[in-house]
Amino acid sequence: MATTADIRNGLCIEFNGELFSVVEFQHVKPGKGGAFVRTKLKNLKTGKVIPNTFNSGVRIEIVRVERRPYQFLFKDDSGYHFMNTQTFDQTFLAGELINAPGFLKEGQEVEIVIHADTETPLTCELPPFVELEVTYSEPGLRGDTATNTLKPAIVETGASVNVPIFISTGERIRIDTRTGTYYERVKS
Repeated sequence: MATTADIRNGLCIEFNGELFSVVEFQHVKPGKGGAFVRTKLKNLKTGKVIPNTFNSGVRIEIVRVERRPYQFLFKDDSGYHFMNTQTFDQTFLAGELINAPGFLKEGQEVEIVIHADTETPLTCELPPFVELEVTYSEPGLRGDTATNTLKPAIVETGASVNVPIFISTGERIRIDTRTGTYYERVKS
């Protein structure tokens, strides 16, 4: 068993019967009283982030997880289908386990976090940025550049993203999958 001294960002632990990932932590040694560790924990099933404080030296249960490379194949009624790029095994996941399913494109490389003891997939993480082509956007008004105006655009996966008014149909843009927002235009 590990203690609170072993806590670090990205560590997966079992807490209150559920699996959590440590998003942020801080060791605090107040002038009066015992030391403690203030954390933010992300539930791997629901994605909800909760704050929690552990007293210093408390035992925690570390869960062994593995990150495996997969390639997205297609989506149908049963879920999203992926293929392991090393063993060529296929698996499918529900949309709730994927951090940004609207930006998945066929053939795209992703990482699936798998519980090593039970071999069950926990989450699917896209790369931080993806490049997609804009399939539809309203034309921007000429001369309307005084403010940082955004307009909706539809990308090739069918997702809607707010983009600056100078982006037009057919251009490639880079999207931040963590926030689901426009990042920059891709130059050819």
